Amino acid sequence: MSEINRRTLLKTAGASAAFLAMKPLENLSGLAFADEAKADSLPMQLYKSLSDEQRQKVCLPVNHERRQFISNWWYIHPEHRIPGTFNDEQQELIQNIFDSLHRPEFQAVVNKQVEIDQYGAVKNAPSVGFFGTPDDKDFEFIYTGHHVTRRCNAHSNQGKGFGGAPIFYGHFPDKFNETKDHPGNPYWYQGKLFNEFVQALSGKQQEQGLVSRNPRSEKPDSVIKKDIANWPGLDCADLSVDQKKLLAETMRKMMTIFRDDDVAATIDAIEKKEVLDRLHVSWYDGKYDIGSDKVWDTWQIEGPEMVWYFRGQPHIHSYFHLKG
Repeated sequence: MSEINRRTLLKTAGASAAFLAMKPLENLSGLAFADEAKADSLPMQLYKSLSDEQRQKVCLPVNHERRQFISNWWYIHPEHRIPGTFNDEQQELIQNIFDSLHRPEFQAVVNKQVEIDQYGAVKNAPSVGFFGTPDDKDFEFIYTGHHVTRRCNAHSNQGKGFGGAPIFYGHFPDKFNETKDHPGNPYWYQGKLFNEFVQALSGKQQEQGLVSRNPRSEKPDSVIKKDIANWPGLDCADLSVDQKKLLAETMRKMMTIFRDDDVAATIDAIEKKEVLDRLHVSWYDGKYDIGSDKVWDTWQIEGPEMVWYFRGQPHIHSYFHLKG
């Protein structure tokens, strides 16, 4: 897409509301979830509102192969987008669910990202669905589209992590090839936090973490691959106790885009399963260091149980997957 077209879309994004499934939720920060013992969760409310025809369109078996699929631009039901598949009340409920998966201070910028990445066209509108039924313990709601994949357990409004399935977030707010400071990109704060962690390492450790080769492929069958013989970069088993704590805290801070419960559940799982000792951390130079300023734009935190791949070149794509 040309720079001129991109800027035109940015200027006219507000005029494309007819194509969008995004209805901003007012006062979301004050949203009080009812006691789950007395009221259905938001995803459950959506599921119960579906007609038989809608369920046939958007519900898949609990262990369907697409549950573990991830890509930077995909749709769980390409032929059934939010507009045209759901009525107004259901669309508002979908928006409420999506907003509830993010901390209140991030909801506006994430919604703007999703809006811009639809390019004002209904053909690019997001798609949602369910894996399983309320009878399944790991009953899941999924939201997909351009630069967005979110998931949650549909039984509860309380975050329980990401259900052992991959999520994705990314964006380029203006130019496809971003400059070194990633202006206007709501996800670059994670890059800054990661670089703070790198700067806290010793000189030798920084040399070990810097990798002069291509990062992992973004092909769907390999982007979260975990059966790798020789992991690149710095072996986290060699970090000091304080450095491991710093890495865990850095990951927690980087996850603050998401609701607190999901972050807490994810970090708790990483710590209880001692995932840190089996992780490797790497960052990439050459074209992957935009501006050659040694502020690393592309990095990986990866191991046999977890992959977090953040690619800042040419613009931000980020994949996260922790095995269930």
